[in-house]
Amino acid sequence: MLEPSHNNELPVIPGKRYFTIGEVSELCAVKPHVLRYWEQEFPQLSPVKRRGNRRYYQRQDVLMIRQIRSLLYDQGFTIGGARQRLEGDEAKEDNSHYKQLIRQTITELEEVLQVLKAN
Repeated sequence: MLEPSHNNELPVIPGKRYFTIGEVSELCAVKPHVLRYWEQEFPQLSPVKRRGNRRYYQRQDVLMIRQIRSLLYDQGFTIGGARQRLEGDEAKEDNSHYKQLIRQTITELEEVLQVLKAN
């Protein structure tokens, strides 16, 4: 298994649609029981469950697991701290999306105002 500080030495994620828990375990250098525990602790992790409760992770799940791994092992966050950090990142993404929409709306309104003034 890789040392915690070697997150950049993790294998490349193949171009598959779904990954089993064993594959994700190897891709992220985290044991399967840790992945199952993280599913309970991080609401962002929700693999698809199929026949016999088998987990199938998608690419974004693998990337999220790598991010969680980095927060916990490399940056020294606690589970609660990592959860707050990830929730904060999501809020920042939402805010930037709303700011972009507001800017776009203002631009469109200014264009409408110019058209009205020209008439």
